[in-house]
Amino acid sequence: MLSTTHGSSLNTYNPDGNTKRIRDEIQRTKRRYVSAVVIHEVYQLSLKKEGREVAKMRVNLILSDFKVVNVNAEIAILSAELRKSYGLSLADSTIAATSKILNAQCVTDDPHFDFIKEIKTKWI
Repeated sequence: MLSTTHGSSLNTYNPDGNTKRIRDEIQRTKRRYVSAVVIHEVYQLSLKKEGREVAKMRVNLILSDFKVVNVNAEIAILSAELRKSYGLSLADSTIAATSKILNAQCVTDDPHFDFIKEIKTKWI
């Protein structure tokens, strides 16, 4: 399960090597999921900062490597519970709920996921 931070950095030059670590982790992972919310966030952030072509490129890269998981009622209800319990944003609580329901590790460097005991995280 990919978080927004990593989804937006997949095609960005990163001198500290973080992009390579992200790609290496993705390659080692057999089950690759991404919440539809991440697609929205990556596209929106890239569109705002770097324009439509970069936004499309980043989303297409994610779509080629990950299975997109849409928000359903089960994810929405758990997301609301996590949002209330941890004071998360709608996006972060939805990503966490998706990760929990799929029993998938959340690959992230976002500190918001650090204290969510219901999910497993992989810090990069």
